[in-house]
Amino acid sequence: MTGFSIVEALGIRKEFPHMTAPVLDDIDLTVESGEIIALRGPSGSGKSTLLNILGCLDGPTRGSYSLGGRDVSTLSHRERAWVRLHYIGFIFQSFHLISDNTVLENVTLPLYYAGHGRAERETRAIELLERVGLGHRMSHRPSELSGGEKQRVAIARAIAAEPRLILADEPTGALDTKTGNEVMKLLLEIHEARSLTLIIVTHDPEVADFCHRQVFLRDGRVVTDGSLHAAHA
Repeated sequence: MTGFSIVEALGIRKEFPHMTAPVLDDIDLTVESGEIIALRGPSGSGKSTLLNILGCLDGPTRGSYSLGGRDVSTLSHRERAWVRLHYIGFIFQSFHLISDNTVLENVTLPLYYAGHGRAERETRAIELLERVGLGHRMSHRPSELSGGEKQRVAIARAIAAEPRLILADEPTGALDTKTGNEVMKLLLEIHEARSLTLIIVTHDPEVADFCHRQVFLRDGRVVTDGSLHAAHA
């Protein structure tokens, strides 16, 4: 870890018109570059809402959020889309792969939106798929892959545009324990090789054990924020 705060959220509050209580209430969270953070807590504690704000998918009702030293809490939808494209990679429990596209096409997609030429997109995507052990599956469709293979494709896609921050929402939730551990070890290897920052929403204590810190939310507030040594690092 470098000591540089890539994420700095201060006094984050999030309200929705149809709800009487805020989903997030006075959240403070600072994450250093290179850290691996587990966001934990019961269903309804605000984890996914906080992840959406950290991922610039939504903005806070009140409070400030700086990403890489830039205040992004008041950006427009278009400006947030630019930040997502260039700074953030997403990994989801349900993979979110495009079913009609090949594995290779799925991984090249963020590079297309980032403006890279076709040859560069394909070269980089092939390198990434080989890195995650799927060089032999590039022409397959997602429906032909196992759950673990789909998540490896999703990881390759998430890092294709060389983001600084990876946000993972239950990345092993749809996988068995063995496959989930393999996916987490792959994420750790990529984290080490690229000095990425990872924020992982998880209910699984085994996944949390891979992380440097565990942040517990309850009723929209941080109740515990503790450092630990990753058990599998």
